[in-house]
Amino acid sequence: MKQLERISKYVVPLLIVLVIALMIALPSFAKPYAVVLLRTVLMFVILTLSWSLFSGTTGYTSLATAAFYGAGLYTAGLLGDKLPLPLLIVCGGVAGFALALLIGAITLRLKGIYFAIFTLSSVELIKQVLHWYEINIAGVRGHYVTRVNDVTVYYVLLAITLLLLVTIYLIKRSKYGLALKSIGSCEEAAAHIGINVVTLKVLTFAVSSFFVGMAGTIMATGMLYIDCYIAFDLNYSFFPTLMAIFGGMGNLLGPLVGAAAFTYLREILITKYPYHYMLIFGTVMVLTILYLPNGLTGLALNIWKKLTTQARQKGLKAEGGKHANTSS
Repeated sequence: MKQLERISKYVVPLLIVLVIALMIALPSFAKPYAVVLLRTVLMFVILTLSWSLFSGTTGYTSLATAAFYGAGLYTAGLLGDKLPLPLLIVCGGVAGFALALLIGAITLRLKGIYFAIFTLSSVELIKQVLHWYEINIAGVRGHYVTRVNDVTVYYVLLAITLLLLVTIYLIKRSKYGLALKSIGSCEEAAAHIGINVVTLKVLTFAVSSFFVGMAGTIMATGMLYIDCYIAFDLNYSFFPTLMAIFGGMGNLLGPLVGAAAFTYLREILITKYPYHYMLIFGTVMVLTILYLPNGLTGLALNIWKKLTTQARQKGLKAEGGKHANTSS
């Protein structure tokens, strides 16, 4: 076991570096369709990791991801021809951050199903108010977006993903990460030992939404046109939650695996079964919740534990046989 720990200490960082290098080099030899697919995978990875940063740690199920993603899309629609791309992406992140501060300040005193319903309702409220404003006040519906090529969108999403992973890693290893875990375990006890529970929840909610807003902004530049029904699609609230459950929320790898596998499965089902893919999705999720409560990473971890236990038992039997032969 000590040898395995020593190997993993060096192998895991090496694998991470190799995966990053492969992702950077991939557009130079991959087909255009593969780049577009990976772009979508990275977008959902960002949404899922951002959701997991707040909801997976605190236990509050947020269904407002579509609101922050839509804020990023609309930032690109309104400012895309006025700002350079890096500044535009930051503005999209700030829009998501500010909207999350507002929603979080209103809703994060609620708990359980009330919080989930309120966050979901906020997406629909923003969509309908914006639609009414555009039709009746502005006299327009939607906006055309300044287009950016798919490779640029892919690299920006990859950069946002890496920045988000570093942010999650630093938060989880800090005192704030420990405080968030204590909120998830027992919020009353966390408040009793002096943690400012509401402020910490609101700030974490806003920080996670900053990355969602940036992802929405850069994804909008891969489109030609957006409107409130495209931007504030409720699927962007449901999918990250399902992807995190599918992959497993117990560690950082779970949402990554869940987002990648779920996005690829979604692409196949939409292509081959366009009229039945939501039914198949629902069936997969029901089976996952019933038989894989810890997701794909939980299944892999259980298999690994069984294999290592069997190897340890065989090793102990072999050592016992050697001692018996020696004594005889």
